[in-house]
Amino acid sequence: MRYYSLSRQSPDVDFRQATIAGQAPDKGLYFPAQLPKLQESFIGQLDQMSKEELAYEIMKPYIGNTIGENALRTIVAEAINFPFPLVPVNEHMYSLELFHGPTLAFKDVGARFMSRCLGYFSKNQNKKTTVLVATSGDTGGAVANGFLGVDAVEVVILYPSGKVSPVQELQLTTCGQNITALEVEGSFDDCQAMVKDAFMDAALREHLQLTSANSINVARWLPQQLYYFFAWQQWSDKEHPPVISVPSGNFGNICAGLLARYSGLPIPAFIAACNVNDTVSDFLRTGVYTPKMAVSTLSNAMDVGNPSNLIRIIELFKVAGVPIHEILQSVTVTDAETVHCIRKVYDDHGYMLDPHGAVAYGALKSTIRADQKGIFLETAHPVKFPDTVKKAIGKEPDLPESIRPLLQLQKKAIKMRPSFSELKEWLLKG
Repeated sequence: MRYYSLSRQSPDVDFRQATIAGQAPDKGLYFPAQLPKLQESFIGQLDQMSKEELAYEIMKPYIGNTIGENALRTIVAEAINFPFPLVPVNEHMYSLELFHGPTLAFKDVGARFMSRCLGYFSKNQNKKTTVLVATSGDTGGAVANGFLGVDAVEVVILYPSGKVSPVQELQLTTCGQNITALEVEGSFDDCQAMVKDAFMDAALREHLQLTSANSINVARWLPQQLYYFFAWQQWSDKEHPPVISVPSGNFGNICAGLLARYSGLPIPAFIAACNVNDTVSDFLRTGVYTPKMAVSTLSNAMDVGNPSNLIRIIELFKVAGVPIHEILQSVTVTDAETVHCIRKVYDDHGYMLDPHGAVAYGALKSTIRADQKGIFLETAHPVKFPDTVKKAIGKEPDLPESIRPLLQLQKKAIKMRPSFSELKEWLLKG
C-alpha cells in the first residue's frame, strides 16, 4: 500500500513512512493510493468473526509489508481489547458505546494502534521520535495513555487552557515519564496551527524526528473504521441497515466510517453531527468552504473551526465518483439542544448521554424517518462532563473506578502563549 499527499507535491510513501512523518512535506495529508474493496462473502461472514480477526483483516491492506503478520495481529488485538457494545436506547435508535477503553473515549483505539505501530517502527533507531499532538479534549488523554512508557518516543501534547473538562485535563497532564503537556492560552485551532507549523519548520525537522498523533496521521485515522464494522456485527436487522450519526470535530472519525462504507460495509447514509462549530454544515449547504474561528461549547472535543479531515472526505467521494450529498449530510445542534437531549433521553429511557453523544443523538433524531433506524456514536463517558450532565438531569454521573486514582494526582503542565515561535524555542531547547 502506498500513500500520496493530497497536496500532490510530495513523493508517495508506504505506511511506515506516512506514520513516522505524520504529514507530507508539502503540508498535505496522506491518503491511500488503493482503497480496499471487501468481498460480499466477507461482509456476510462478519457475524462469525472475532473482533481480533476482523480488525486484522480490515487493517492488513493498509499496512502492506511494513509490519509482519504476527506483530500486526498483536498490535490490533491490544488496540481493541475492550468492549464496543451496541445499546438500544429506544425502538429506533441505538448507541454505539466507544468509551470502554482506558481513557473512556473513542480515541483509545487509534492512539493504542498508532503507539504500537510507532514503537515497532522505532526499534533499532538511534534517534528518538517526538510525537506532537494538539487536543480539543479526548485525544490528549488517549495519546498520553497509549504512548506512556513506549521506548524511544517522546510525546508533547498541546491543549487549550480552560477549554477541556477537569477529567480530560487530569488524563493528559498527570502521566509524567515520556509525556509532556503544554497548556496553550488560546483555542484548539491555535494548538493545531502550532503543530502544523512545527512540521513544516526546517530547523525542527533537522533537530527532531517529528510525527503527529492527531487524526491527520494515517495510523490514528484508519483504525477508526473498526467501530463501524463492530456495530454491523451486532446489528440484527441486516435487511434494514442503519443510518449512522457521528459527533464531528476534526472529521477523522466520520471520514473513517465513510471509508468503511466505500470498502463494502452496507451503511446507506451518514450524518455529521456538529455543534455550532459547523463549518462543514455550511459547506454542504452552500458548496463554499469558509473556515471559522472555533467557539467554545459544551461538546468541547468538537470545537474545531477548520477541520483537517474534510479534504480526505472530498477526496474519497471524488475517488468513489459519488456526489457527497447522496451519502453525507450535516446537522447543527446547539448547546441548549444538547442539554435538552441529555435530559429527555435520561427521563424517557434512563440512558445517560455525554454532550458529544447528545449532539449525535439530536442530529439523528431530527433526521431519520419513522420507517428508519439509526445508530449514534457515544464517543466519551458522561463522567468527563459532570457539570453539563448535572445541569441536564440534576445529578453527576457515578465515577468509574478507573477514574478515582486520577483525582489524587497533581496536574503538571507548561503554560505557553499561542505562538509557534515560543513552541519552536521550547522544542529546540529540549
